[in-house]
Amino acid sequence: MSLESARLALPFIAAGQAQKELTHNEALALIDAGLAAAAESAGSDEPPAAAAAGQCWVVGAAPTGLWTGHADELACWTDGGWRFLPAVEGMRVWLKDQRLWAAREAGGWAIGSVRGARLIVDGVQVVGARGAAVAPPTGGGVIDAEARSAIASILDRLIAHGLIGG
Repeated sequence: MSLESARLALPFIAAGQAQKELTHNEALALIDAGLAAAAESAGSDEPPAAAAAGQCWVVGAAPTGLWTGHADELACWTDGGWRFLPAVEGMRVWLKDQRLWAAREAGGWAIGSVRGARLIVDGVQVVGARGAAVAPPTGGGVIDAEARSAIASILDRLIAHGLIGG
């Protein structure tokens, strides 16, 4: 049997272990860091010169100093020093400096991306999957230039916003 959890490497108490409170407290410190995680920023490779207990960072790809060997992990400062949580698929961390979510997916951090099948506001779907392209107006016997320009502008905005294909 492993002495740590499979996903977040939280320590388990071993049968007959002395000072069980140390293992238990270590697990609680890691749970405290990872549950509803919030980080000061993401991508830094160097630990900050000063950190307050409870502050966390998403470590960059080439960490140095006390963060060496913890690339892409969640580093949290505690009264006992740095604690690290592995970056696991599906982990979400609120980035305070950018006011965006970072999500662990496909082996990297996706910052600011929101994934979903549809957006519902007050019970009404306002955005769904991208629709097919709408052909701009062409030809006709009588052409209203202002209407054509307005329709073309609307189509441009919808395409730029990603609501329809171009």
